[in-house]
Amino acid sequence: MYQALYRKYRPKDFDSVVGQEPLVKTLKNSIKNNSFCHAYMFFGPRGTGKTTLSKIFARSINCLNPIDGNACETCDNCIHSGEKECVDIIEIDAASNNGVDEIRELKNKISLVPAELRYKVYIIDEVHMLSLGAFNALLKTLEEPPKHAVFILATTDPQKVPDTIISRCQCFSFKRISEDSIVKRLKYICGIEKIEIDDDVLHEIALASEGGMRDSLGLLDKLHSFIDGKITINDFIELNGMVSNNELKVLIDSIMNGENAKVLRLISSYNNSGKNVIQVISQVMNYLRDILVSYYVNGVECLYDIDSLIRLVNVINEKMFDIKKSGNPNVYIEMLLLKFMNDFTRSDKIISREIISDKISLQNFEKFNNTNNDRNVKKFLESSEEENITSINDVSNTVINSEDSKIENLRLGNLFEVMKARVNNTLAKADKKILKSIVDSMNVFNDYTFDEEIGYVACSLMDAKIRAASVDNIIISYDYASVVKQNLLILDKITSVFNKLTNLNKKIAIITDEEWEKEKNKYILAIKNGQHYNIIEEPEIKVFEGSKENAIITSSAVELFGDIVEVE
Repeated sequence: MYQALYRKYRPKDFDSVVGQEPLVKTLKNSIKNNSFCHAYMFFGPRGTGKTTLSKIFARSINCLNPIDGNACETCDNCIHSGEKECVDIIEIDAASNNGVDEIRELKNKISLVPAELRYKVYIIDEVHMLSLGAFNALLKTLEEPPKHAVFILATTDPQKVPDTIISRCQCFSFKRISEDSIVKRLKYICGIEKIEIDDDVLHEIALASEGGMRDSLGLLDKLHSFIDGKITINDFIELNGMVSNNELKVLIDSIMNGENAKVLRLISSYNNSGKNVIQVISQVMNYLRDILVSYYVNGVECLYDIDSLIRLVNVINEKMFDIKKSGNPNVYIEMLLLKFMNDFTRSDKIISREIISDKISLQNFEKFNNTNNDRNVKKFLESSEEENITSINDVSNTVINSEDSKIENLRLGNLFEVMKARVNNTLAKADKKILKSIVDSMNVFNDYTFDEEIGYVACSLMDAKIRAASVDNIIISYDYASVVKQNLLILDKITSVFNKLTNLNKKIAIITDEEWEKEKNKYILAIKNGQHYNIIEEPEIKVFEGSKENAIITSSAVELFGDIVEVE
């Protein structure tokens, strides 16, 4: 019967274990010095050698003539411990034996001396699956076990193990195995098994296994069964539902160019051709990561905007867990990319408007108001001293009326002063309990994201980060200054919706994430120096004649927030 590669090549001694050198050295020295403990806990990612090392350690401590910490393989104890029928090395799967009755049975039998070996070794795999009652039953035994008993607890999730159990064990943290170590081991196995395979496939296997040797051997086994001859990168891509680097580049180009329809078509084509869209989006993240590493480490020129690449990598990385758990990953990925592209495009338009406002005086804007002829607009821009202005497309759509621009700038200037005062006053009376209660209440906005009247405000509040709160005020922040400006222009609407849905009565301060970091650091420094913030008088919010605030709220809501509503 064929034996899977991960079973066939499971290490039999310490020297064969890959990627866990510090742990191996510690365990070997404890055996050589006869100073090993009665209870160990091995924790770390799957496939990194926890159970394998447990078995090697169990055999080595029972060996009559250990050689440099390893079992000699020739003495009677080594022969007995290597047999499947060995009754003194007991493996327990806590996932299926997690009740208190199983642990009580273990307690009753542990007092019995070993039948053949020097020590009885209990290896409890996935120990975090034990029930609370089972943990309590195990507690006293772990604290004062018989001299002939050794416990090895293995888990991938140590956070679920009670501290009282952990404190009674000597803990070892298993790290993910490096890509180079996995590739080296795979080459060794391929040489013995006479498997022909390209080196770049081995690197892809190591990358896909995420540091787990068992997963990498499973992938190699699957590829070996899939292909009779030499295994190439195309075979790996086809078998795992991935796309080639050329296809990745087309997708990334489309995303960075804001080609919404093309991106949706590409994702649909991946799905129709049987590609794994989760794997594809993971490929996108790794591909972008390689571009960024090449840019920063090797000085390779990047064809994309660096900040946008970093932003896209962060967006995918933050949502990867949600993508994997989503009921429909295709739709989730489509909406995620649409939101990124729409935010990116909207941000570019805002920046374009700000560039024009800075570069062209109000008098020159008035010239535009005298004509609606696009050719005159283009002709004027071509005559501008600033060359970069000529590159702005559809400038007639982005140039706004000079008076409206002036009023908007005046209004924003006043609101920025109000925000400074509110930030100061919030920090002066900041209360963590109030902050927690507000954060907990934010889920209420989920129910209103598709509301025709306030959906865009609800979505905007859902995107906000709640930074600090007091009896009267709260501070919220956003990534980009353009988003902050948009929300300041509808501050009354945001405040009204927030207070109505949360049943609170707060004034809201809206700032950027960068501004918040500065204010937080100033506040921490002041506290360390024994200084306290004092309440200052908040400037009055001014209403300017001819303000287009109402128009922004009613007729421009879709322009400002429509994309967010659709994406969410």
